[in-house]
Amino acid sequence: MSMYPNPHQFALPLEPEEVRRPALADDERTLVQQAIACLEARYHVRQETLTNPQATRDYLKLRLAGVPYEVFAVLLLDNRHRVIQYRELFRGTIDAASVHPREVVRLVLDANAAAVVLAHNHPSGVTEPSQADVRITTRLKDALSLIDVRVLDHIIVGEGEGTSFAERGLL
Repeated sequence: MSMYPNPHQFALPLEPEEVRRPALADDERTLVQQAIACLEARYHVRQETLTNPQATRDYLKLRLAGVPYEVFAVLLLDNRHRVIQYRELFRGTIDAASVHPREVVRLVLDANAAAVVLAHNHPSGVTEPSQADVRITTRLKDALSLIDVRVLDHIIVGEGEGTSFAERGLL
């Protein structure tokens, strides 16, 4: 038995769309899945970069909007800010998710990422950052800076546009 835990023990398998977004009709869920596939075909194959907070918000909104519980995710980027991978790491309740910096650092190292965009949703729809959101962002930024990985943004998805920490000057 290894003394190290499985590096993916906190990675969550994605639930079926009817569980993730129960309020959507079947045809709406299909449309969301098609939009995600289209965006991934464009961004996920290391051909394009997410060049601004709006493009990143749009990508993340399709992934996290309408999920009835809090999910914390990381967009792993290479040194040219091309998407390596999108990973949902932690699932919480309707108003909180426990985020473990150690697991974020481990994921970043495993992916050999040069930069990240942090993201989570607020099921309430209100995207105003809480003090807990600001604190965990600072902790993650500090931890990742020790391994020379840049935190480019932290985006909160909810109703409307969502909130970019970078645009707010919170990074």
